[in-house]
Amino acid sequence: MAGLAITLGSGAMTNSISDIHDADVMLVIGSNTTESHPVLSLQMKAGVRKNGAKLILIDPRKIELAQFAHLHLRHTPGTDVALINALAQVILAEGLHDQKFIDDRTEGFEAFCEAVRDWTPERAALITGVPAEDIRKAARLYGNAKSAAIFWAMGITQHTTGTDNVKSLANLALLTGNFGRPGTGTNPLRGQNNVQGACDMGGLPNVFPGYQSVIDDGCRRRFAEGWHVPYEKLSPNPGLTVTEIMDAALKGTVKGIFIMGENPMLSDPNLSHVEEALREVDFLAVQDIFLNETAEFADIILPAVSFAEKVGTVTNTERRVQLTRKALDPIGNAQADWEILIKLANSFGAGWHYENPAEIFDEMAKLTPQYQGMSHERLESGGIQWPCPSPDHPGTRILHTEKFTRGLGLFSPVDYIPPAEEPDEEYPLILSTGRVLFHWHGGTLTRRSPGLDELAPYPEVEIHPEDAAQLGIGDNDSVKVHSRRGVISARARLTDRSSPGIIFLTFHYAEAPANLLTSSAVDPIAKIPEYKVSAVRLEPGMDTDQE
Repeated sequence: MAGLAITLGSGAMTNSISDIHDADVMLVIGSNTTESHPVLSLQMKAGVRKNGAKLILIDPRKIELAQFAHLHLRHTPGTDVALINALAQVILAEGLHDQKFIDDRTEGFEAFCEAVRDWTPERAALITGVPAEDIRKAARLYGNAKSAAIFWAMGITQHTTGTDNVKSLANLALLTGNFGRPGTGTNPLRGQNNVQGACDMGGLPNVFPGYQSVIDDGCRRRFAEGWHVPYEKLSPNPGLTVTEIMDAALKGTVKGIFIMGENPMLSDPNLSHVEEALREVDFLAVQDIFLNETAEFADIILPAVSFAEKVGTVTNTERRVQLTRKALDPIGNAQADWEILIKLANSFGAGWHYENPAEIFDEMAKLTPQYQGMSHERLESGGIQWPCPSPDHPGTRILHTEKFTRGLGLFSPVDYIPPAEEPDEEYPLILSTGRVLFHWHGGTLTRRSPGLDELAPYPEVEIHPEDAAQLGIGDNDSVKVHSRRGVISARARLTDRSSPGIIFLTFHYAEAPANLLTSSAVDPIAKIPEYKVSAVRLEPGMDTDQE
């Protein structure tokens, strides 16, 4: 079908989870680690409790990890670049940078110094709300560490300046030489169990597996040969991102959408816009293990199977590729994803012939340098971290030990840009969204678990008591949250976990979808929506049946 779009729902930890214990200082920013990555957070807690590591937490909310923090900087959502530039400014001003590392392994240092020269802690304090002296303390702690590791998650990336946020953190690590050694590095904590693997396998619109660009003529020729297809069949044009697909559907340039293992009617921003797009397309297919909110709009639903009903691999946040084994037989007409996709492809005349997932993996590995040394047979003995370029290679625990992938590490000067939407008289509060420990993402699995749903049965909006008092809202009251895009109802949870002027809402609940409120504004480079900053207002609501 002309204009058919496919959605799947880079960056990787430079270091391993196991060497968290080697860090003298951990800087955690934009990650509610104990609730979003609870197993990994145990390593952070052990680093503080047993090894004496100092934790710098940068987060607007007083999350559980704050109990373990040596310093907690509570900045205003969307002001990360201002704060990180100020940390760099102090490190430079006080001579805490690693000049030898900078001279030997980086470029662009002079331009970076010029960019952060005027970002004093006092200037950053006016924007971020963090006291200037706290910024200095954090900079000194990070700058003086022998081994300092940075960790972040969606609180950094889900902004219109998400790419700049990540670049500024990389600048900080380059500035202090915190790469290529245990207990250092830049470590994004990936949002779902195999999102790293999906990206590695080409689940992005501009690359083949292994982040090999579709624009590159050599890459296209290599994949054409490996896939036994005519070179001309592989388009040199990058495809559309998820948010761009919805825009294109409304414009009529995308006529059909195939959605696999994703629920955009809960997870995408500005859900009214998404619903309009899904109603507009000529054809919508959904391949999933449950009927979800998106499937309600589907012309056809293809029943897939869960991880426990199929063989394959997942790649976790530390680049570790692991084999998954079949534990249960599929129910009814459900089939493994690879079987469904092969049948679909062959119905179009593709002529694909694979006996099992191991054959598919072998074909992929031959064309993907990071995976060339792996196979299902070898993974039977345990997980392997990429890059693993040959069958006798043990895998790579730490990246960039001697040089960066591009050769020299590049400093990237970035300046502070405010969020796309800021509070005003009509919408005076900032809404940030995220997870709660007991549920996951769109709740497709966890909200079907009676035990988990009993622990967190209804949506709550965190409100600081000062804001609640001004609005006449009591704890556990029903409230309405309004944005320029919609309104939802939830229960009020009065707590100083969120700062005055900031409210927090989880995105797991279809009956109160947080993304009905969020905007369609995206990072211009990564195209990631700005889920973490929306302007809203609160008002007392009618009693609900969420009892």
